[in-house]
Amino acid sequence: MEEIQSQSDNYRSSSSSASSPASRVPSSNFFYLRKPGSLRQPISFEDSPEWEDTDIDVRVEEGGDSINIATPASPSLSKLNSGSLPSPPLPESAIFARKIAGASIVWKDLTVTIKGKRKYSDKVVKSSNGYALPGTMTVIMGPAKSGKSTLLRALSGRLRNSARMYGEVFVNGTKLHLPYGSYGFVERETTLIGSLTVREFLYYSALLQLPGFFCQKKSVVEDSIHAMSLGDYANKLIGGHCYMKGLPSGERRRVSIARELVMRPHILFIDEPLYHLDSVSALLMMVTLKKLASTGCTLIFTIYQSSTEVFGLFDRICLLSNGNTLFFGETLACLQHFSNAGFPCPIMQSPSDHFLRAINTDFDRIIAMCKNWQDDHGDFSSVNMDTAVAIRTLEATYKSSVDASAVETMIIKLTDKEGPLLKSKGKASSATRIAVLTWRSLLIMSREWKYFWLRLVLCMLFTLCVGTVFSGLGHSLSSVVTRVAAIFVFVSFTSLLSIAGVPAHLKEIKIYACEESNQHSGALVFLLGQLLASIPFLFLISVSSSLIFYFLIGLRDEFSLLMYFVLNFFTCLLVNEGLTLVVASIWQDAFWSILTLVCIHVLMMLSAGYFRLRSALPGPVWTYPLSYIAFHTYAIQGLLENEYIGASFAVGQVRSISGYQALRSAYDISPNSNSKWGNLLVLFLMAVGYRILVFVLLRFRVRKNVSTCRFFQCNQKTNDAR
Repeated sequence: MEEIQSQSDNYRSSSSSASSPASRVPSSNFFYLRKPGSLRQPISFEDSPEWEDTDIDVRVEEGGDSINIATPASPSLSKLNSGSLPSPPLPESAIFARKIAGASIVWKDLTVTIKGKRKYSDKVVKSSNGYALPGTMTVIMGPAKSGKSTLLRALSGRLRNSARMYGEVFVNGTKLHLPYGSYGFVERETTLIGSLTVREFLYYSALLQLPGFFCQKKSVVEDSIHAMSLGDYANKLIGGHCYMKGLPSGERRRVSIARELVMRPHILFIDEPLYHLDSVSALLMMVTLKKLASTGCTLIFTIYQSSTEVFGLFDRICLLSNGNTLFFGETLACLQHFSNAGFPCPIMQSPSDHFLRAINTDFDRIIAMCKNWQDDHGDFSSVNMDTAVAIRTLEATYKSSVDASAVETMIIKLTDKEGPLLKSKGKASSATRIAVLTWRSLLIMSREWKYFWLRLVLCMLFTLCVGTVFSGLGHSLSSVVTRVAAIFVFVSFTSLLSIAGVPAHLKEIKIYACEESNQHSGALVFLLGQLLASIPFLFLISVSSSLIFYFLIGLRDEFSLLMYFVLNFFTCLLVNEGLTLVVASIWQDAFWSILTLVCIHVLMMLSAGYFRLRSALPGPVWTYPLSYIAFHTYAIQGLLENEYIGASFAVGQVRSISGYQALRSAYDISPNSNSKWGNLLVLFLMAVGYRILVFVLLRFRVRKNVSTCRFFQCNQKTNDAR
């Protein structure tokens, strides 16, 4: 305790000297506390009045759908609302006729452990207590790896499989999971569809999430656009087009939040809303969220640090360090808490910077590096505090403070009486989701030139090159071997060109993972929608390439044979598309997916029976199983049987041989006239098999969150054991 007291006194003296009247520079650019009417002179925390605890009356209306919080005019809130903290004025359009019924959420003795090598031992969040009220913004702040995102996920019921939660979470005074549509969760990094406009993106999201007719969802989309101040960007492409730039990072972040607002959630969880935003975009984001909170929605989000203006918009702050709660309460009371612990905020330093400076252990390395350095004003007086001592001091001070007692009293009041239960708002049917995803994928594919249009051009150019190289073969016996080579090159290398679609497939998988985490989509719905949307484009590629190749090579001039050629090549593309999705789902990385696909295609080409007859291939590996799982084998064999079964070639002037006999030395085929349909059936079954494999990978390889029912059942068992 003597060490803590000495460190606290040392830092108090340095901070006091930094904020003394002699060292103050009256400037409107440096401030964090202002008295009403004094817009020019900054004041230190020592000049601010004393704080008093006030009770908050919780009133639950019978038959209502929200908890009304009546808050008396406390010194902290009155100063925040009257301009003690500088906050930009809300625009006139911030007032909405449509209100959102918020919900209170309370967490009590919340502990989250992460599974180590053998057991759940690492505590990420330790006995945290707090609450969030309708119409307010509650921020979870702390340095990196302090447990902010874990606490947010625990409250929303979205912990990973490797995490386990202990404690209690109440929603409107009831220990209950959050049903679908009652809350929204925005990840730190979300995947948006760049080829859609903001309005289109939100409209398709509404169609995927909400039940009912299409026309009823347009008003919901417009409300979301208006709520997030996206009216000027509603008709702009998210990712840009040609020489047009896409949306800035701030607007992209607001679009990801607007996607969750189409459900009109009672509670909105946001992980790092200011992630990768500059100061202006961050301020605009927080003003927009403040405007959203004014409609009644309960906002809970994490943040690393903020400017003074942004800090002034928060209602309550939960300060974490190494999983420990160092403070929970109103934002201005946090400044008082640091001052009481011996760490007052210097006059020209942002409160959030000061908090992180005091509790971030990474600053100890800076102190060790700079302990012998001097700046223009002498020693580094602002970094002369032991962080571990500061954390212990702040934690001990908070546990014995009136702020902690006020939180416990508020938790008892919010959990004493059960409020209205949150109900699920229903989901769109599976048929509707499949139709929406199919139409959306068609629109994306038609606009994204790298998806299918590039492949179409490449396939047509490559087919034109192959056709001109192998043109003029004639129909003599000597042309058989050369025509086999042409068909092998056509099937093998056009399939290899499909690797160009890997980046587009990876985008689709990321979009699926994002929508699946919020229960907007499913593996089966995604696969069927993607398949139905890709069929027209794959058919276009197969028809255009087949026609060019068929007539340049000079294959048999019969319509039925031409239709089989197109159908065979189309099924081959379907198989290749499924294989690409399988590899992309496994790696979820462009480099490794492309490298793996190239290796697979090379192995399949080697075992397809062209370089060496299948009957002559070595038995282990090359014959079994490679030659049987290579789709090249069945595609080439079917095309050759289509061309040569039923044909004959003259040998001299008297004798003739069948096409099967002419081809026997160049490629293994069956003499049966119906064997080509068997090869086509095998290709079709392979296409189905790859899709089933993709379905399994999407369900188990792409990480999913733990279901909320199982999550809260674990809590109930833990509480009963206690």
